Amino acid sequence: MKNQGYGIVAALMLCAAAPAIAQTSSTDEIARYRQMLADGNPAELWEMRGEELWKKKGGPKAVSLEQCDLGKGAGQVKGAYVELPRYFKDTGKVMDLEQRLAHCRMTLQGLSREDALKTPFGSTGKQSDIEALVAFITSESRGMKMAVSTAHPAEARAYEAGKKLFFYRGGAYDFACATCHAIDGQRIRLQELPNILNKANAQAAYTTWPAYRVSQGEVRTMQHRLYDCFRQQRFPEPVYASDAITAVTMFLAKNAEGGVYNAPALKR
Repeated sequence: MKNQGYGIVAALMLCAAAPAIAQTSSTDEIARYRQMLADGNPAELWEMRGEELWKKKGGPKAVSLEQCDLGKGAGQVKGAYVELPRYFKDTGKVMDLEQRLAHCRMTLQGLSREDALKTPFGSTGKQSDIEALVAFITSESRGMKMAVSTAHPAEARAYEAGKKLFFYRGGAYDFACATCHAIDGQRIRLQELPNILNKANAQAAYTTWPAYRVSQGEVRTMQHRLYDCFRQQRFPEPVYASDAITAVTMFLAKNAEGGVYNAPALKR
């Protein structure tokens, strides 16, 4: 009977531990899956197309984007992304990469705002030039450290606005970004939720976007990632390339300061 009692206790302990074991096992399997695909990340195809688009003459003015100033000088893409969002003197505002790209497409190539922002996100049978351009530009900062400035008053204001939006609760579920991303060890099903207030988590999360999403067969930008977060919170659809999204991006990017950028990455 004594041995039988030990056996029952052991079985109960194993049952209690089973969910944690299953979660750990699933997380490990997902990590292994990503590692297997990492050497052949399809995002490379978006990067190559983006480089072609960067150099291709287009728009009513028939010019390329090679004179677009992303903050490092006209045409300089190397290291530009790890310093974005940032204040641009020529527009008098803080802009993220996708806002700045739209500005260059309008001022350099002569596109209307509607055309410059057209098809921000690709879907089946419909490619997005914006996602390709973002993939190329961000890849040129791979291996560099995040170094977003809040020295200019406008940058500091954008950071504070982004922080407020991160903690703002609303929508049908009374959720905030912080509901999922301000506590250690949270997850949705098998998806780990990084705590953005934890520097290491913030670095690991931010520095791997944009990313090729295997489940969608597309490269998704930071704008799309935030759009999807607001959608899941049941908030109204955020306006693409809006100052509000740039502010949230500023908050996330600054929290990731010092992290080594390693994207476009690969996600489930």
